[in-house]
Amino acid sequence: MKKIKIYSWNVNGIRAVDRKGALQWFFDEQPHILCVQETKAHEEQIPNAVREVDGYRSYFTRPERKGYSGVGVYTKLEPAKTNTSLDDEQFDREGRVLELWYDSFVLLAVYFPNGKASAERLQYKMDFYETFLDHIEAIRKSGAGVVVCGDVNTAHSEIDLSRPKENAKVSGFLPEERAWIDRLIDHGFVDTFRMFNNEPNNYTWWDMKSRARDRNVGWRIDYFFVSEDLRKRVKSACILPDIMGSDHCPVGIEITV
Repeated sequence: MKKIKIYSWNVNGIRAVDRKGALQWFFDEQPHILCVQETKAHEEQIPNAVREVDGYRSYFTRPERKGYSGVGVYTKLEPAKTNTSLDDEQFDREGRVLELWYDSFVLLAVYFPNGKASAERLQYKMDFYETFLDHIEAIRKSGAGVVVCGDVNTAHSEIDLSRPKENAKVSGFLPEERAWIDRLIDHGFVDTFRMFNNEPNNYTWWDMKSRARDRNVGWRIDYFFVSEDLRKRVKSACILPDIMGSDHCPVGIEITV
């Protein structure tokens, strides 16, 4: 078996991080797989040098609305098949899921909805959560191991954000959102970062307007979850807070295949 590196990063606009030169770490690091969320671009809008990276196959979702949402995956490992549908039009039109079937596991790169805008968007987020959980359960029942990565848009526990009490009634830390992560774990999915690190002050998103990153006042809302059958194959997990260019930083795992 060989060990591979998989990273996930909400880039908050793939063209923006490219203009900042912030993708250089990816070109230098050369992981086996990089998943990006919130690309905010259709494939043809992405510069060629970013769309077609030497040594990688690239895949992108196509949200109905331009400049919004979007997920991409760069992979050195060729998948047997890909899928971008949860079989529900209200979710599929936002291009939030990119699923790749490999020999050793199924990888789902996901940009989960944000519920802060309105009560309607919070309900949309919770409905997405339920549909997604049903979807990955069906994959697992087919006999495949599952890796889920991306911006989940919820901090699970008080340790996962700087100011839990102040945010107790804010979407991203509401009881019902956190309870869904509990359910995900109860269904046999493992938060890989917490397999190796139970320390506070490890965050993946910081508010840009308040310069919160300078003070490390953040939230851990980007994750890698693996199904229980893959747990022993996960050899490390990391957060890369020194990688700039977005309001999020990359997260990653090493896993044997």
